[in-house]
Amino acid sequence: MHPDIERILIPSDALSQRVHELGSAITADITSEQPILLVGILKGSVMFLADLARAIDHMVMFDFIAVSSYGAEASSSGIVRLIKDLDSNIEGRHVILVEDIIDSGLTLQYVLDLLRRRNPVSLHVCALLNKPERRETNVTINYIGFNIPNEFVVGYGLDYAERYRNLPYIGVLRSSVYAG
Repeated sequence: MHPDIERILIPSDALSQRVHELGSAITADITSEQPILLVGILKGSVMFLADLARAIDHMVMFDFIAVSSYGAEASSSGIVRLIKDLDSNIEGRHVILVEDIIDSGLTLQYVLDLLRRRNPVSLHVCALLNKPERRETNVTINYIGFNIPNEFVVGYGLDYAERYRNLPYIGVLRSSVYAG
Protein backbone atom coordinates (compact mmCIF):
# COMPACT_ATOMS: atom_id res chain seq x y z
CA MET A 1 0.00 0.00 0.00
CA HIS A 2 1.23 3.49 -0.85
CA PRO A 3 2.40 5.43 2.25
CA ASP A 4 0.02 8.34 1.48
CA ILE A 5 -2.98 6.01 1.70
CA GLU A 6 -4.73 5.77 5.06
CA ARG A 7 -6.55 2.57 4.12
CA ILE A 8 -7.81 0.64 1.11
CA LEU A 9 -11.52 1.25 0.66
CA ILE A 10 -12.09 -0.99 -2.38
CA PRO A 11 -9.48 -3.62 -3.27
CA SER A 12 -8.60 -4.38 -6.90
CA ASP A 13 -10.39 -7.75 -6.96
CA ALA A 14 -13.65 -6.11 -5.81
CA LEU A 15 -13.23 -3.41 -8.49
CA SER A 16 -12.73 -6.04 -11.18
CA GLN A 17 -15.76 -8.08 -10.10
CA ARG A 18 -18.03 -5.04 -9.93
CA VAL A 19 -16.90 -3.69 -13.32
CA HIS A 20 -17.78 -7.06 -14.88
CA GLU A 21 -21.21 -6.94 -13.22
CA LEU A 22 -21.79 -3.43 -14.60
CA GLY A 23 -20.73 -4.58 -18.07
CA SER A 24 -23.20 -7.48 -17.89
CA ALA A 25 -26.01 -5.14 -16.81
CA ILE A 26 -25.30 -2.75 -19.69
CA THR A 27 -25.16 -5.67 -22.14
CA ALA A 28 -28.57 -6.88 -20.93
CA ASP A 29 -30.15 -3.40 -20.99
CA ILE A 30 -29.05 -2.08 -24.37
CA THR A 31 -30.14 -4.46 -27.09
CA SER A 32 -29.81 -2.17 -30.09
CA GLU A 33 -27.80 -3.34 -33.10
CA GLN A 34 -26.15 0.07 -33.09
CA PRO A 35 -22.82 0.40 -31.25
CA ILE A 36 -22.89 1.94 -27.79
CA LEU A 37 -20.88 5.13 -27.46
CA LEU A 38 -19.03 5.25 -24.16
CA VAL A 39 -18.22 8.86 -23.31
CA GLY A 40 -15.56 9.08 -20.64
CA ILE A 41 -15.07 12.15 -18.53
CA LEU A 42 -11.32 12.78 -18.55
CA LYS A 43 -9.06 12.01 -16.89
CA GLY A 44 -10.40 10.00 -14.00
CA SER A 45 -12.66 7.66 -15.98
CA VAL A 46 -10.00 6.26 -18.33
CA MET A 47 -9.09 3.10 -16.41
CA PHE A 48 -12.71 2.38 -15.51
CA LEU A 49 -13.89 2.99 -19.09
CA ALA A 50 -11.24 0.65 -20.54
CA ASP A 51 -12.17 -2.17 -18.16
CA LEU A 52 -15.90 -1.52 -18.56
CA ALA A 53 -15.64 -1.63 -22.37
CA ARG A 54 -14.01 -5.06 -22.17
CA ALA A 55 -16.84 -6.24 -19.88
CA ILE A 56 -19.63 -5.20 -22.29
CA ASP A 57 -20.62 -7.91 -24.77
CA HIS A 58 -21.71 -5.45 -27.42
CA MET A 59 -19.99 -3.29 -30.01
CA VAL A 60 -18.71 -0.15 -28.27
CA MET A 61 -17.05 3.04 -29.41
CA PHE A 62 -15.27 5.64 -27.28
CA ASP A 63 -15.16 9.38 -27.04
CA PHE A 64 -14.02 11.69 -24.28
CA ILE A 65 -14.97 15.00 -22.78
CA ALA A 66 -12.91 16.95 -20.27
CA VAL A 67 -14.37 19.24 -17.66
CA SER A 68 -12.92 20.68 -14.50
CA SER A 69 -14.35 21.71 -11.17
CA TYR A 70 -11.43 20.74 -8.92
CA GLY A 71 -8.08 21.82 -10.38
CA ALA A 72 -5.42 20.96 -7.79
CA GLU A 73 -7.84 21.35 -4.87
CA ALA A 74 -9.26 18.67 -2.62
CA SER A 75 -12.84 19.90 -3.03
CA SER A 76 -14.93 21.07 -5.95
CA SER A 77 -15.07 24.78 -6.68
CA GLY A 78 -18.67 24.38 -7.87
CA ILE A 79 -17.77 26.08 -11.15
CA VAL A 80 -17.60 23.66 -14.09
CA ARG A 81 -15.48 24.46 -17.13
CA LEU A 82 -15.48 22.59 -20.46
CA ILE A 83 -11.86 21.86 -21.37
CA LYS A 84 -12.29 19.34 -24.22
CA ASP A 85 -15.48 18.66 -26.15
CA LEU A 86 -16.47 15.44 -27.91
CA ASP A 87 -15.05 14.57 -31.30
CA SER A 88 -18.20 12.58 -32.25
CA ASN A 89 -21.69 13.59 -33.22
CA ILE A 90 -23.96 11.82 -30.71
CA GLU A 91 -27.29 12.61 -32.36
CA GLY A 92 -29.34 9.43 -32.73
CA ARG A 93 -26.84 7.30 -30.77
CA HIS A 94 -26.97 5.28 -27.56
CA VAL A 95 -24.61 7.05 -25.18
CA ILE A 96 -23.33 5.97 -21.79
CA LEU A 97 -21.56 8.68 -19.87
CA VAL A 98 -18.77 7.04 -17.86
CA GLU A 99 -17.69 8.87 -14.72
CA ASP A 100 -15.19 7.92 -12.04
CA ILE A 101 -16.96 9.51 -9.09
CA ILE A 102 -20.16 11.46 -8.49
CA ASP A 103 -19.85 13.85 -5.62
CA SER A 104 -21.95 17.03 -5.58
CA GLY A 105 -23.48 16.10 -8.95
CA LEU A 106 -22.75 19.57 -10.37
CA THR A 107 -20.19 18.35 -12.94
CA LEU A 108 -22.43 15.49 -13.99
CA GLN A 109 -25.45 17.80 -14.34
CA TYR A 110 -23.42 20.19 -16.51
CA VAL A 111 -22.26 17.38 -18.83
CA LEU A 112 -25.71 15.76 -19.03
CA ASP A 113 -27.32 19.09 -19.96
CA LEU A 114 -24.67 19.58 -22.65
CA LEU A 115 -25.15 16.08 -24.10
CA ARG A 116 -28.97 16.08 -23.98
CA ARG A 117 -29.01 19.14 -26.25
CA ARG A 118 -27.24 16.99 -28.87
CA ASN A 119 -30.19 14.57 -29.15
CA PRO A 120 -28.86 11.10 -28.41
CA VAL A 121 -31.42 8.26 -28.67
CA SER A 122 -30.56 7.33 -25.10
CA LEU A 123 -28.27 8.78 -22.47
CA HIS A 124 -27.32 6.75 -19.41
CA VAL A 125 -24.81 7.34 -16.63
CA CYS A 126 -22.39 4.72 -15.34
CA ALA A 127 -20.38 5.81 -12.31
CA LEU A 128 -17.76 3.76 -10.56
CA LEU A 129 -18.20 5.61 -7.26
CA ASN A 130 -21.11 7.53 -5.79
CA LYS A 131 -21.09 9.78 -2.71
CA PRO A 132 -24.83 10.27 -2.11
CA GLU A 133 -24.39 12.31 1.08
CA ARG A 134 -22.50 15.01 -0.89
CA ARG A 135 -25.20 15.49 -3.55
CA GLU A 136 -26.21 19.09 -4.24
CA THR A 137 -28.30 18.43 -7.34
CA ASN A 138 -30.71 15.69 -8.33
CA VAL A 139 -29.07 13.51 -10.98
CA THR A 140 -30.01 10.01 -12.14
CA ILE A 141 -27.24 7.43 -12.14
CA ASN A 142 -28.28 4.34 -14.07
CA TYR A 143 -25.33 2.13 -13.14
CA ILE A 144 -23.40 2.53 -9.87
CA GLY A 145 -20.31 0.59 -8.97
CA PHE A 146 -20.08 1.47 -5.28
CA ASN A 147 -21.71 3.90 -2.89
CA ILE A 148 -18.97 5.27 -0.67
CA PRO A 149 -18.75 7.51 2.38
CA ASN A 150 -17.67 11.13 2.17
CA GLU A 151 -13.92 10.53 2.19
CA PHE A 152 -11.21 11.75 -0.18
CA VAL A 153 -10.37 8.76 -2.37
CA VAL A 154 -7.73 8.13 -5.01
CA GLY A 155 -6.59 5.26 -7.21
CA TYR A 156 -7.91 3.39 -10.26
CA GLY A 157 -7.91 6.66 -12.21
CA LEU A 158 -8.89 9.04 -9.40
CA ASP A 159 -6.24 11.56 -8.43
CA TYR A 160 -5.15 14.31 -6.17
CA ALA A 161 -3.06 16.91 -8.04
CA GLU A 162 -2.53 14.36 -10.87
CA ARG A 163 -1.02 11.77 -8.52
CA TYR A 164 -2.17 8.31 -7.43
CA ARG A 165 -4.15 7.49 -10.61
CA ASN A 166 -2.13 4.31 -11.17
CA LEU A 167 -2.96 2.68 -7.83
CA PRO A 168 -4.81 -0.60 -8.56
CA TYR A 169 -7.32 -0.03 -5.74
CA ILE A 170 -9.45 2.79 -4.33
CA GLY A 171 -7.80 4.17 -1.23
CA VAL A 172 -8.56 6.89 1.28
CA LEU A 173 -5.91 9.59 1.02
CA ARG A 174 -4.33 10.71 4.28
CA SER A 175 -5.65 14.18 5.13
CA SER A 176 -2.11 15.35 5.85
CA VAL A 177 -1.38 15.02 2.12
CA TYR A 178 -4.07 17.46 0.95
CA ALA A 179 -4.59 19.55 4.06
CA GLY A 180 -0.97 20.70 4.28
